[in-house]
Amino acid sequence: MSFFKKALASFGVGAAKVDTILDRSSVRVGDALTGAVHITGGDVAQTIDAISLVLYTSYTKELNDTKYEEDFILESVRVSEPFTIQAGEKKLLPFSFSLPYETPITMGKTRVWVHTGLDIAMAIDPTDKDYVSVEPTPLATDILNAVQRLGFRLREVECEAAAPRYRKRYPFVQEFEFVPTSGAFRGQLDEFEVLFLSQSAHSAELLLQIDRKVRGLGSLFAEALDLDESFVRVTITSADVPTLEQKLTQLLRAHL
Repeated sequence: MSFFKKALASFGVGAAKVDTILDRSSVRVGDALTGAVHITGGDVAQTIDAISLVLYTSYTKELNDTKYEEDFILESVRVSEPFTIQAGEKKLLPFSFSLPYETPITMGKTRVWVHTGLDIAMAIDPTDKDYVSVEPTPLATDILNAVQRLGFRLREVECEAAAPRYRKRYPFVQEFEFVPTSGAFRGQLDEFEVLFLSQSAHSAELLLQIDRKVRGLGSLFAEALDLDESFVRVTITSADVPTLEQKLTQLLRAHL
C-alpha cells in the first residue's frame, strides 16, 4: 500500500499541502511582510527540499505594436532548509521580509502577490498564491495628494516597461496619469503623468511628463512630432512637503 501511496503522492494525490497565512493583507512599501507558511503532510512522508516565497507583480510590455502583460519577480525569499514532513504532520514556519521600495502600489491595474512553493523531489510541487494590498510611503501619498489638490484627477495607474535610462532595480516604472479637471491648469494641459523612478522612506526620484494642450496649427504640428510634451526629472524629499504644491506649480508653469 505504501508504494502506491508514494506513487500517487508523486502525482499530487495525497501529497503535502501548503497554505501561506499573511499577518496583514495590506502592507506599506518598505515595511515588513510577515506571516507563516502552514504545511500539512499527506498520506506518506515526503522530503521538502526547499520552501520559497516569491513576490510578484506584472507590467505591460509592447512588442511589434502588441501589448501584453509579463509577470516579474520583485523579491524571492527561502523560508527553510531541507526537511522531511511525515504523513499527517503539521508544520508552521514564520517568515518576515521587507517590501522593496520599488514595489508598485496596488492601484488601478496593478496587482502584487506572494507565490509559495514547496520543492519536493520527483513530485508535483504544491503551491499557494496570496494577493497583497501595497500602500504608498507617506511621502508618495503626499506627492499624489498634492497633484490632486492642484485640480488634477487620477485617471489611470499602470506599470509599464521603461527605457533603459529610466530603469533602476526593475525593468518597469509605475505611471500615474492625471488629467486637469479644475484649477489653473485646466485648459492648459492635456495630461500630467507622474512616474516613480526610485524612492526611499524620505525621498522620491520622479519623472514628470507634462503634455500641453494643442492650440493652433503650430501646436498641431508639435503634437504630431511629440514636441508638445516635456519630461522633467526631479527629486522630492520630506523637507519639500510643506511647499510641495508651490514646487509642483512652478515646475508645471515653467513648461507651459
